[in-house]
Amino acid sequence: MTLDEHESRRRLAVIEKVARAAGELALSYFARLDELEIETKRVLTDMVSVADREVEELIRSRLQAEFPGDALLGEEYGLQAGSTGLTWVVDPIDGTAPFLNGMPGWCICIGLMDAEGPLLGAIYAPVLDEMYLGGRGLGATLNGRAVRVTGRFDLSTGLLGVGVNDRVDPARLAKLYEDFAREGVSHVRYGSGALMLAFVAAGRLVGYCEPRMSLWDCLAGYALIEAAGGKVGSYDEAALDSQPFGVIAATAADFDRLAELTGFDRPGWDVAGR
Repeated sequence: MTLDEHESRRRLAVIEKVARAAGELALSYFARLDELEIETKRVLTDMVSVADREVEELIRSRLQAEFPGDALLGEEYGLQAGSTGLTWVVDPIDGTAPFLNGMPGWCICIGLMDAEGPLLGAIYAPVLDEMYLGGRGLGATLNGRAVRVTGRFDLSTGLLGVGVNDRVDPARLAKLYEDFAREGVSHVRYGSGALMLAFVAAGRLVGYCEPRMSLWDCLAGYALIEAAGGKVGSYDEAALDSQPFGVIAATAADFDRLAELTGFDRPGWDVAGR
């Protein structure tokens, strides 16, 4: 299925409403964190709660009601096949650790992809009350105001967002930080990788990189960044089977430099079994 501009805008309006409803539900849990039961998934630092599951259930039910033929991939409930060639990609709460610790750096992520790649994206940070929306050919907005990737700063003068997790070899990660220091690249980490991707689209960060992420963590952000004039890395069909991959995104002028500096496609990054 190919969407015209009218249908793309209609869908973007729908996912804004769904993201706000999901954010309201997540905030209701955020207000009573002490009551939440926390479970561990792969390792101790990979946590999930009833909030993650119920938020994804809300998003799934509303998207399926509006677009019953579309496929849907979510972090908590996996892939549901569709017939239209369009796939919704959902992370109900990206930044679960900040969420569970009462910090503001978490968000709701809803993206839509087609055969060409990222198509539409919505990232909503409820505590910050920031709604990022955008899509192919539509541009990107923050709370209704048009935004673009930075034209003022580059990797030598601005800030790079960096994400880390247990899937990568600590020695390779240490070498990456060493390379950043040698190249004079200033970097920052702010809870959610998806939210930092939104910051790239809004011109707050020059770029973002993380050695291994899942598709639900980055698809919405990728759509936003491309809509805002930036450039993003590639992924293959294995991403739909929950296979993590290296994520990079930046201004068009800095993308190649960041790709060479990170080298996430080179061997030796992955920790066996993760």
